Amino acid sequence: MRIGIVGCGLIGQKRALAAAGHQVVCVADLDAGRAARLAAQAGAVAVADWHAVVDSEVDMIVVATTHETLPVVAAAAADAGKHVLVEKPAGRNLAEVERIATVAGRSGRLVKVGFNHRFHPAMQKAHEIFSAGEIGPVMYIRGRYGHGGRVGYEKEWRCMPEVSGGGELIDQGSHLIDLARWFMGDLALDYAHVPTLFWDVKVDDNCFLALRGAGQSIAWLHASWTEWKNTFSFEIAGRDGKLTVDGLGGSYGLERLTFHHMLPGMGPPETSIWEYPFPDRSWEVEMAEFAAAIAEGRQPVGNIHDAVAMHRIIDQAYGRAAG
Repeated sequence: MRIGIVGCGLIGQKRALAAAGHQVVCVADLDAGRAARLAAQAGAVAVADWHAVVDSEVDMIVVATTHETLPVVAAAAADAGKHVLVEKPAGRNLAEVERIATVAGRSGRLVKVGFNHRFHPAMQKAHEIFSAGEIGPVMYIRGRYGHGGRVGYEKEWRCMPEVSGGGELIDQGSHLIDLARWFMGDLALDYAHVPTLFWDVKVDDNCFLALRGAGQSIAWLHASWTEWKNTFSFEIAGRDGKLTVDGLGGSYGLERLTFHHMLPGMGPPETSIWEYPFPDRSWEVEMAEFAAAIAEGRQPVGNIHDAVAMHRIIDQAYGRAAG
């Protein structure tokens, strides 16, 4: 595929590196120097602004900007007949993301959302085991994801609601919601608490959610900007076993999947462990999945409809906090 990239920061750079086997044609960024550097690395052309990328002869556009610009560029790209990979959360609120879905439906283009955590090897293996029925029906999910920020974090764009749309709920919480939906299907919000406990900001720095699935199943999720040691832990408990993914590599620690398989006599379970050292290949696997979906004419894993469902939960959580 011929690819255009809008937003040449850290994530845009990761997407360019993950596009091996495809051709990055043009890139754009508000910082012309940053665009020029990525263009040189990718063998592409740096263009004046995102409109030029949308108007270019490309098959797919990656949108890796700050949140307020994601839905604007993504909708314009889909309307121009381009397939789109837009970074999560795809917009600041439900209405913005629903508009992308509407435009994509009208144009017949595919829109994938950057839910790269689905494509970490431990999570992929966990989903494979789950899909094979080896842990039985899900009883509950328990997910934790967080970091502690850094000096000056309160002045960064993620802490500006007009740019970000919210705080930790829409930041790392969106990944936890998406992963819970991937394993449990449609979820309804039972409980939400989105406090600001530490940072002097106008957005939440922690979020606590209880999401109800089929029957009595539940997902209990906590995302935090006050997790002083970077943490990722995602547990899926079924009637016949339990899967636990810990770590994401790097500062989050070695990525590991533990499978506790309950034996007929119960007691200590049969335990299997898989470890996945760095580097993080999730970006490459996600890009390959999207390319395959385009070639096969099917919806990609982690699409714009998943983002709409995620934002329904986020909007309800923020609505309850405001009410």
